[in-house]
This record gives sequence, structure tokens and C-alpha cells, in this order.
Amino acid sequence: MKIKELLNSALSVLMPRTCSVCDKPLEVDEKFLCRKCLMDLPRTHYEEIDFNPFEQLMAGKVSVERCTSYFFYHKSDPYASILHDIKYRNMPTMGRWLTQRAVSEMSGSDFFTGIDAIVPVPLHYTKLASRGYNQSEFLAQGISRATAVPVIKAVKAIKEHSTQTHKDAVERQKNIEGTFAVAKKHVAALQGKHLLLVDDVVTTGSTLLACATVLKQAIPGVRISLFTLAAAQLE
Repeated sequence: MKIKELLNSALSVLMPRTCSVCDKPLEVDEKFLCRKCLMDLPRTHYEEIDFNPFEQLMAGKVSVERCTSYFFYHKSDPYASILHDIKYRNMPTMGRWLTQRAVSEMSGSDFFTGIDAIVPVPLHYTKLASRGYNQSEFLAQGISRATAVPVIKAVKAIKEHSTQTHKDAVERQKNIEGTFAVAKKHVAALQGKHLLLVDDVVTTGSTLLACATVLKQAIPGVRISLFTLAAAQLE
């Protein structure tokens, strides 16, 4: 047995790895989620649906090429723990792993075909300093690793906003106004390009709408597609 395997075995005894969804101990060859929870992941399959609910959400607000989310979640659903772990519990690498899986599972749909650059939704520097990482960047990195499409931080957060949680659609949109801007150094290179805007979850779509809008306004001929790890199932 290799030294690395010995160390991993020792760590699994001292600090057992558990499934992010069901909290059961993981097998040696399981990563982040157990086989059952991974198999039961509530996939949206939006990439296979013409004018899917995500695309309907954006219709009439901003012109997008296509939209998809990897799985559904509800705040009371066990799968919500995946987002909490990625966003708040210092497990962003799980997001990178999941988006790599998403690309593999969606390979037959051509959803990622023709994408020139992947753009993560940014965090304001104060929130980034507090959390230590931007989860959307890790999601973008997973897609990049699976597709070889580069990640470009074309959008920056220029204003801090309060949490979107517990706000309705109108409140979310008002809360996010003026938050984002396009990094000028990327404007020329991205003219006429097809960008994939990436975030962790879509609920009302206000954050993605704000980012897509500033990209459209600042970059001539740019085309936008949207990807989120999860899609909220609203009550």
C-alpha cells in the first residue's frame, strides 16, 4: 500500500468522511456523496428541454442562448446541504467536482458546445475576504477542466449588497441594482464571443440577470448562456 493510501486510511478512521446529503460514512472510492445519494440526485435535465423553466425565467428580461441547472433543490430538502457545504462550510472543491460530473452527464446535449469563455458570478471583496473563496469560481473551474474552455473574470462586484435570502423577486432585483460592472480590460477580447455565466443557484434569477445585462451593455456582440449548479424549487 502506498504512503498516501495509508495516510488516507488513517485519516478516515480519525476523521471519517461522510456524505454531504445523508451524512453516512463514505466508502474509500466515494467522494463527497455516497453512491445512493449521487444516483438519486434530482437532476433537472433542463439542457434536454426546449424553452425550459430556466429559459422561461429569463425570457423578456435579457437575451440568452440557452440555460440549464444540474439539479433541483428545496430549502427543506437534504440536497440543500450540498449548496450549504459548498458556499458556507469551506467545501468549494465539491462544487468543482460536481460541475465536472455535470459536463460529463450533459455531453450528449451539446450544451457546452461553442462556449468561448466561462464567467463566474463575482463576490464583493468584503464578502470574499470573509468567506475566503468565491464558490462560483470553483464551479467555473470544474467546467473549465472538463471542457478546456478558459475561465475569465469578466464581471466584478463594485457594490456590496445584503443577502438575497428571504427577499421576493422585486426585492431581490432592487437589492442587486448597481452591484456589478464589466472589467474593462476584457471588453475588446470578448467582443462577439459566447460566454457561459456561472453561479451556484438560480431562484428568481435576479443576480444572473444583473450580470448578463452589464455584459450585454458593455461588450458589443456578446452572447450569453447561463449555468447554475442548482435550481430552486419555489413554494
